[in-house]
Formats: sequence, structure tokens, C-alpha cells
Amino acid sequence: MQRILIVLALAILLLPAPHPSKPKDVRAGALLVTARALPLSSVDPALRRVGALDYLGGWSLESDNPGFGGISALIATPQGDVLGLSDSGILTGFHVGMGEARRRPFIAPLPVRRQDRFRPWWSWDSESLTHDPATDRYWVGFELLQAICRYGPGFARVEACRTWPEIMAWPKTGSIESLARLPDGRFIVIGEMGMTQDGKHDSLLFAGDPAEQDTPAPIHMRYTPPKGYRPTDAVAIDSRHLLVLNRRLTLEDLFTATIAIVDLPARMTPGTDLKSRTIARLAPPLLADNFEGLAVTREPGRTIIWVVSDDNHEFFQRTLLLKFGLPNRLLEAS
Repeated sequence: MQRILIVLALAILLLPAPHPSKPKDVRAGALLVTARALPLSSVDPALRRVGALDYLGGWSLESDNPGFGGISALIATPQGDVLGLSDSGILTGFHVGMGEARRRPFIAPLPVRRQDRFRPWWSWDSESLTHDPATDRYWVGFELLQAICRYGPGFARVEACRTWPEIMAWPKTGSIESLARLPDGRFIVIGEMGMTQDGKHDSLLFAGDPAEQDTPAPIHMRYTPPKGYRPTDAVAIDSRHLLVLNRRLTLEDLFTATIAIVDLPARMTPGTDLKSRTIARLAPPLLADNFEGLAVTREPGRTIIWVVSDDNHEFFQRTLLLKFGLPNRLLEAS
């Protein structure tokens, strides 16, 4: 019965509706984050591999700042600088690992356009984030608003926002969980609960910036996740590979997650099936929680995968940040 109650509570918390745990008012300022190193497995502390991935480190993150937590999207650098975005429109920047930090830890709300200041605080349910390093611009997907907004360098201001009928057709409680920018400037959005007639996840391919008014309508594709899982984030590894984070909540294991690769076809057309192949599964006794954020960086000779969990600002969940090495053979073989 206790596990049933926990699952019910977590299921309710996953809905992007206002609840007392989410912070209403957060002011920009400095942030102190404590990072406690964790083994991958509670049974075998020496375990350094899960599926095809090498475990390079993991941390439980804590802060006395009430605005910290609820991280649903992620950007990272090889040096360990991390930018997290919560599901309340809160940015948090901090550093983990042995490298030297390039920025001071901070916390700040996303900027809001003047015409949007009337919206209630809980409507800014930011669930996805992507970045163009060439221009230092950012794109954020808002689940309840079902909108995609572009932000200027350093998140200084909102440059553009747009809603799309293709996204408005998805359930508000499961829309823009995944937003990825491809190297050629196209964007892929995967609906968490926006389903096609054959039970796959409706996915949209934008030929250009989805926040701009002159961008043409996207084409519909289909994402096939690992059985029983739903996508919670996606990031492009390169022009041929998309990495997708998938989540499941069950009575037996509570939260589990899979990390999967999609081999992108050279030509994506309406109806293209984005088939995933699982490369790792995070489930007890391994570190497991409500994993929602995914990022990719590169170190000499290998690709690095970062995964973060959303603690829903609840005492019985954790903000976990995990770092994995992706063997080059997994990309070269496809």
C-alpha cells in the first residue's frame, strides 16, 4: 500500500499543475550548491559500467535556496559547468567535478516579455531547452503554454515566441518535453503524450527556428521509444544521431529510465519512423529517480552524456546529476 501511495503521489506531481512545493518567487543572485559523489550501484560500489556506457561520476545536489531543484532540462560543458532549467522557469548555474569553473554559481528566473507578465507563475512550465553555441542563443519549450521561445545570449531577453497548432493538438500535460536543435539549424520536438494513431509519439521536424513567425509548418514524424517508456528529453549528438532520455514509473521499481540512440536518416520525410535503440537502463539497485534532463559534451576521443533528475521539490526525491562516456563504436557502427 505504501508503494501504491508513493506512485500515486509521484504521478500527481508529474502533472504540470501548480502545487505548494514549487517556488513562486525567485530572485536572481548567487547560489551555493553542495555536490555529494555517489557510486553507480548501491550493491556494488565498484561498478563502473551500465549497458554500453562508462560511468564517469555522479552527484546528489542540494542547496538551501528554495528555488533550487525541479530541473527538467540541462546544458553542460566538458569542464563541468552546468546550466539547469527547472519546470518553474528558473535557471540555475553551478559546477561539478575537478575542472575549474568558468562562471559563478547563480540562480535567476527566465526573463518574461512585457505582454506575458500577467500570466500566473505556475504557467511557466519550462520542460525543454536547447542551445546554439555559434550565436549563444537558447530555445525553451513550455509545456502548459505549448509555446517555444528563443532567448538572446546569456538569457538577456526574450527574442521571439510562437505556438503551433501541431503542438496545441497534444495534451497540455505531456507536450514539449523534448526539444533538440540539429547542427544544420533544424529542430526536432517530440511529444511526451502526443500520440499517433499507431501508438507512437508524434514528432515534429522544423526546417528553421520554431520561435519565428516565418518558419514553415513542421512535418510529422513518429518516435518509437523502448517499450513502456515515454520520452522526457532529447539532444543531437551530431547530424546523424539523436540521443533520447525515456522515463517509466511503476509499482515495482518506481522511477526507471533508459538512454537511447536514434539513427537519423539522411532524408527525413512525413511519417519517418525514429526508431530507438537502448544503450543503458537506469533502475534499482543503480541510481534511479525522475530523470528528465539530458546534455551532450565532448572530451578528447569520446562523447560525454549528462543526465539530471527532477526532484519535484519534494523531500523524498533527489536531484541527481550523472556523467557517462559513450563509446565511439556505438556511433561508428550505425
